Amino acid sequence: MPAASYDEIADWYEQQIGTRPDDPLDLGRVLRTLLGPGASTCLEIGCGTGMHAARVRALGWTPVGVDLSAGMLRHGAARLPAVRADAARLPVRDASVPAVLSAMAHTDMPAYADVVREAARVLMPGGVFTHIGVHPCFCGGFADRRDPAAVVIEPGYLDGHWTTDSWTDQGLRDKVGAAHWPLPALLHLLTGAGLTLERFAEGGGPVPTVLGVRAVRA
Repeated sequence: MPAASYDEIADWYEQQIGTRPDDPLDLGRVLRTLLGPGASTCLEIGCGTGMHAARVRALGWTPVGVDLSAGMLRHGAARLPAVRADAARLPVRDASVPAVLSAMAHTDMPAYADVVREAARVLMPGGVFTHIGVHPCFCGGFADRRDPAAVVIEPGYLDGHWTTDSWTDQGLRDKVGAAHWPLPALLHLLTGAGLTLERFAEGGGPVPTVLGVRAVRA
């Protein structure tokens, strides 16, 4: 199983990010818009500390999770049932779940194309894949967000790459790195897995921080 870089920062993540009471990225609204209400199982890939579980549960779904980091799962144990596994090789049967969620996790997965294919594999026909992640156009090593009202986009957006470059030392990218896909490449990952794109949403501001996509398995 691949190494989990988040093990080293799991305690910091829980303290600084996992327990924040506010929602500056509008994740709750984006999740409601795209995942919507349900009454069955929602599998969250890259669930980490389970910080999104309460929002999923509030929509009527039963959240379960998969994550590579034992350290993150230790903090998430009280929030949702989860197992340690590689999201690119899900320990889940074909066509067995009605909903899969990837929330603020895709930049941690260089093999995200494989992860999305796995999500499509385990989805029931008509099942929903909800992708919510940092906005590929306005967040990345190429984006200086020191002034949130006037984000500076530097060269690098068109280059799919892994980087630890960051405008701040208070975030995640400088600690564990992040993968980047330009917007067309990211959307092609979903359609390439056989998913049909249905709806989109953005969150955070004044320049969007988050992009969400709802896609359905035929």
